[in-house]
Amino acid sequence: MVTQVTSFSRNGLSDFIVQRVTAYVLAAYTVVLLGFILTAGGMTYDIWREFFNQTWMQVFTLLALLSTCAHAWVGMWTIGTDYIREHYFGESADAFRLVYQVGCVLALACYIIWGVQILWGS
Repeated sequence: MVTQVTSFSRNGLSDFIVQRVTAYVLAAYTVVLLGFILTAGGMTYDIWREFFNQTWMQVFTLLALLSTCAHAWVGMWTIGTDYIREHYFGESADAFRLVYQVGCVLALACYIIWGVQILWGS
């Protein structure tokens, strides 16, 4: 049986809520970006940079980045617990699952750090 020892989520309901809330945030972000692109007229680097230099857009982009990572974590954790099992990996399934989940967390942490650096760096 798979336990949630290495999971950052509490239960299926909280995972469901995280997936839905983050999906709405990402949908809203997509609508805002598409709306900007369609209404901006001629798109130049200066217009794009001015749009993303606004504080509200930086905060919204950071929220979208965090939502992407939270959404990805729930999905990748589910994949890891569904497919890295004793049936496929034998007795070393727990070790494989741990390595997989640590790799996912490290990748997501790198994405967040890199995104914050891009958004708020000088």
